[in-house]
Amino acid sequence: MSNLFNKLFNKKKYNLLKTNEKEKKDVKIFREKYENYINEVQKKIDIKKEINLLHSGHIGDIVNVLPIIKELSKKHICKLIIGINKPLPVDYSNHPGGKYFLNKKIFDMLYPLLVSQKYINEVEIFDNQEIDIDFDLIRELPINLLFDNSRYGFHIAGVQVDLSKKFLDVEDHPILKNKITILRSLRYQNPLISYNFLEKYDSAFYLGTLNEYNHLKKEINNLKFYDCKNFLEMASIIKSSKVFIGNSSLGIDLADGLKTPRLLEASPYFPARQVHGENGFDFYFQAHFEKYFKYLNEK
Repeated sequence: MSNLFNKLFNKKKYNLLKTNEKEKKDVKIFREKYENYINEVQKKIDIKKEINLLHSGHIGDIVNVLPIIKELSKKHICKLIIGINKPLPVDYSNHPGGKYFLNKKIFDMLYPLLVSQKYINEVEIFDNQEIDIDFDLIRELPINLLFDNSRYGFHIAGVQVDLSKKFLDVEDHPILKNKITILRSLRYQNPLISYNFLEKYDSAFYLGTLNEYNHLKKEINNLKFYDCKNFLEMASIIKSSKVFIGNSSLGIDLADGLKTPRLLEASPYFPARQVHGENGFDFYFQAHFEKYFKYLNEK
């Protein structure tokens, strides 16, 4: 009854009570379900020589834990285990995995990139293997994920690394070099900006899906499409690019891992993606987009 009274006549007190209730509930959930696991991860890292790491999330989230694996590989043999066909908790329109975080088709495209990284000893599909570090927990923990998604894995593994350093190693692409490359998913787009000014350049290539390409071609009439055979080839093209441009999607994750000159179209509604290190810029507004592009393109 007092809660109803406060809700109607004392909103400030009501909101404070609700916040306190949520905090108590979150602490209880963490203590009962997750604290022991987080502590055990540290013990396993200290004791074990071989570490099995599980991730069943979005492609970009998997790429974002690779710096952690690279750091762990200095003292451990690291096996990356990928869970496929884990259902998405909500309906994502135009998600590459359909109704799943990651399906078999997407895994097959990601596999060549993962196995090419020397710090990963093996890559397997999850089939009830023993798991030492489960990165899937980040989406279960009672925490707000509206922070730098490159750091999500830090809070599971208890390992933090310098994200300004390169963590992907691929060969240059044999054909597509020194181009402007773009990957702009239909999610997390910034409605405040336009790509139209890129029409004055004849070297812009789109690396994502055909549907995304057709959508962006409405703004860049002379935009070309390149159908990457897998994500290793995509990474190779991005490495060889003059400038890469993308929103929160796999492309910017690869570009950040390669430290290619890059521009992040930041989302005003879900600003969880950040860029790190030299030659990386993000933008909300058109003037800054064109300014940073000009700087990188003429560098």
